[in-house]
Amino acid sequence: MKVSYDELKDLFRTILEKKGFSSSDAETAAEIFAENSLAGVISHGLNRFPRVLKYIDSGDIAIGAKEKVLLSLPFFERWDCANGLGPLFARKAMQKAILMAKENGIGAVALCNNNHWMRGGYYAKMASDEKMIGLCWSNTTANMPPWGGEDARIGNNPLCIAIPVSDGPDFLLDMAISQYSYGKLETLRLKGEKLPYPGGFDKDGNLTDDPGLIEESRRMLPIGYWKGSGLSIALDLIAALLSNGNGVREISAFENEVALSQVMIVFDPVKLGIEEPEKRAREILEYTKTSPVASGFRRVTYPGESMQRTREANEKEGIEVVDDIYLGLKALI
Repeated sequence: MKVSYDELKDLFRTILEKKGFSSSDAETAAEIFAENSLAGVISHGLNRFPRVLKYIDSGDIAIGAKEKVLLSLPFFERWDCANGLGPLFARKAMQKAILMAKENGIGAVALCNNNHWMRGGYYAKMASDEKMIGLCWSNTTANMPPWGGEDARIGNNPLCIAIPVSDGPDFLLDMAISQYSYGKLETLRLKGEKLPYPGGFDKDGNLTDDPGLIEESRRMLPIGYWKGSGLSIALDLIAALLSNGNGVREISAFENEVALSQVMIVFDPVKLGIEEPEKRAREILEYTKTSPVASGFRRVTYPGESMQRTREANEKEGIEVVDDIYLGLKALI
């Protein structure tokens, strides 16, 4: 089944309003969920929405929560988000970081006690839409073993970088520190598909490309093996320290994945004295893209190009949805 962006957005907004969110908060959150689905990341759009509703009903997501500014400097702020709906505070924090960067060349906001932000690339792209460089990441509950370990002790902490580019899609890197995110595993499992490459271990310790077996074992592969493990630990440490919030150890003690720590950083290249930054970015990327195409591939791309093509196709043809999830949400209104 395919549905339009507007249909999805209206569905999300209506349900959130019925749950008690203000019309403005419901509209903002609905736009983010719908945009994620439009960009092809339905695992953090429509497919994630029922879990969000479960957290709302259990009280793990607080309706009407307001951020508390714990520290305010010209270039940095620290917020306590009171376990509110993650996308609302992540978006607001990136807007604040952008404003500080316009004034000072750099701006950063660290968040404690925020909930899952859904797709981090949405917030990094907010910066590149303003012709700035955006960098953001979040920690998570322990869902991946550290290199050399058996049980989950580190998170697949998503890292996102957006850079404005002239004459083409912005560079947009949005990646989990695991080889595949749990959202990707879920999406492929629901489609009955295997992973393109092994992404983790089954419960017996065997490498596998079966997403369901990896979900069951909770033993995903970190990107770059020991290097990804180290990067996950570093991101968790920085997020917890800058926000004065929870690290993976504290988050993993909760029944659900709540009260995360997140960081938003923005650079204004022009304010920092860089001439024609978007043109320079284009020149660098064109050099990358002129590499001869390897056997088995159709083209050389940079992060952000494929997502832009997906978004344009979904705008024209509609967004492919899982029938049971979509119809189940429709039944709520």
